[in-house]
Amino acid sequence: MDSPVHRASSVQRRDDGVVGQEPGRDGHAGARRHMMEVDLAGRDIADPQVLAALERVPRHLFVDDTHAGQAYDDRALPIGRGQTISQPYIVAFTAQALSVAPGDRVLEVGTGSGYAAAVLAELGATVITAERDPSLASTARSRLDALGYSRIEVIQADGSCGCPDRAPFDAISVAAAAPSVPEPLVAQLQVGGRLVVPVGGRRSDQHLVRVVRTGEGTEVENLLPVAFVPLVGRAGWPDSQTGSRWSPRRRNEPQ
Repeated sequence: MDSPVHRASSVQRRDDGVVGQEPGRDGHAGARRHMMEVDLAGRDIADPQVLAALERVPRHLFVDDTHAGQAYDDRALPIGRGQTISQPYIVAFTAQALSVAPGDRVLEVGTGSGYAAAVLAELGATVITAERDPSLASTARSRLDALGYSRIEVIQADGSCGCPDRAPFDAISVAAAAPSVPEPLVAQLQVGGRLVVPVGGRRSDQHLVRVVRTGEGTEVENLLPVAFVPLVGRAGWPDSQTGSRWSPRRRNEPQ
């Protein structure tokens, strides 16, 4: 069976370091067009830069072969290790809420497949993305490298605590639900920086929240109800298998 990393390695790269994806050449043009017109622009995704970014990223290369035919459905799909690739609408909504501009420095917590990081890079950001699972981090790094995303750095770390040695950030995106807004992440925002994070129960009653750091404190806004896997880590939920908050043995050096 062809792996997504192997398929990614055969995709043409553009000179600017991101994937060259021409609709119609990969057999997914119709599904991608439906996603763009119905699931994104047909709802409340109005930022043309966000729409263009999602149109350029080949989501079928971020899932395994058995799910490639469903890659442009507006739903989450399994990527192994008990994790999922978020539905395209949520990725687009988060990117739009972050107001990412070219040149922004963005931290993503929860790399997963690497799909959302690719969307952020297509918006012109330099992305540091943290993944606690070593297998997912390795696979995402290989996939993103194969696709030519040179502005994305994948690290294996407890992302709930952010990346203080690389702070401050213009924007922080969290792809798992925390019991409350993680204070270490707020502290790593620039003044004017935006944090978008799901907050609520471990498996239910979650809302996507936007936090903007101001000179006087923070502004917090509830955006919409969501359903995410739990954010496991020192500033998130305890690991259900150990009963304690997860702590990495050693943080790998970025590759």
